[in-house]
Amino acid sequence: MFSSLSDKINSTIRKVKGRGRLTAQELDEVLREIKLSLLEADVHYKVTKSFINKIREKTIGKEIEKSLSPGEVISSIVYEEMVHILGEKNEALNLSGNPPFTIMMVGLQGSGKTTTTAKLAHLLRTKGRNPIVASCDPYRPAAKEQLSIIAKKANVAVFEDDSSSAVDTAKACLKFAKQEGKDVIILDTAGRLHIEEDLMQELEEIKKITSPKEILFVADAMMGQEAVNIASEFNSRLNLSGAIFTKIDGDARGRSGALHQKCDRTSH
Repeated sequence: MFSSLSDKINSTIRKVKGRGRLTAQELDEVLREIKLSLLEADVHYKVTKSFINKIREKTIGKEIEKSLSPGEVISSIVYEEMVHILGEKNEALNLSGNPPFTIMMVGLQGSGKTTTTAKLAHLLRTKGRNPIVASCDPYRPAAKEQLSIIAKKANVAVFEDDSSSAVDTAKACLKFAKQEGKDVIILDTAGRLHIEEDLMQELEEIKKITSPKEILFVADAMMGQEAVNIASEFNSRLNLSGAIFTKIDGDARGRSGALHQKCDRTSH
């Protein structure tokens, strides 16, 4: 996804790297091609517009028409703005205070929450944590079995019960984690639409019981710009702390960029 977009932008910049001077008209042409590359990658038009305007402002401020290396100047400014948009600061998970710390994984069906739950637990384990995962999904056939298989392959502890209530499972896992000295609990909740009121209330109840340090929205990067609206709805109910994008290697389009305009922080 990102390599394709990067190639297009770099190709545009290379066209002017060898020039000793760059007129305002030529600069506009470069910016137009960069803008088209972003729009073709399905980056939200507001993000694209802001990005191009900031590049134009900075290039004018550096008097690019007088520069002996306009291509290098543009390349440097594009890089700076890319870093700014994608996030200049790396924010780690909030795991401060008294353990166990709960992390809720939420999102639509098929977004990759279960696999991501196990991967995140494995990552935390390599960093010295003692995590446990639990499937709070009594609706999808074999959901608990899937998490159990993946987690065990990742050498991560799994809380297993036969409860038909996601809320009861979360409550029981919290109690078990305290007894066994687990310091991180990752709850893999069932996929749901934001318009399914009973299921959204279920998430709110799990949040109330477990007081999670993190509520992570897991999004399929191929979803398109509808991710903005869905994330906004989940955020209004749960106050999301971050987002994880899956399947980024499965599409050449930069769709996940759309979500940036609604999330204060992406993770992790």
